[in-house]
Amino acid sequence: MVELKPKEIERLIVSATTARDQAYAPHSHFYVGAALLMHDDEIIIGCNVENASYSMCLCAERVAAASAIAAGYRSWRAIAIASVGGVPPCGACRQFLSEFGMDLHVITTDVLDGSFKKRKLTQLFPDAFDGSNLPHHA
Repeated sequence: MVELKPKEIERLIVSATTARDQAYAPHSHFYVGAALLMHDDEIIIGCNVENASYSMCLCAERVAAASAIAAGYRSWRAIAIASVGGVPPCGACRQFLSEFGMDLHVITTDVLDGSFKKRKLTQLFPDAFDGSNLPHHA
């Protein structure tokens, strides 16, 4: 996997922070934005969408990933996630993202102070459940 350039990281963080402004979080007031960097340098964004029935909520990472899939992309270079505190993806999002490549760069940024961390999905989610765990049928 190609290492990210500082300008790419900056562009992703700005995109994720901008996406965060569109989040719908009337219940928790925890707004999250995500931005996925494609191999052709396209960026696809997502934001969290809450529901009064919390189990129906959509995380920003999965919204961005589903939008990328709908646009025909099946693998990505990096994802930036913008929130207060710079939180990493939840377990469900880690599993969802792992389906499309464990080499994904994951950048988490704190919108309050601008700090960020960059890790690989493999660091955040070792021993992911994948297709090799499923029984194969002839």
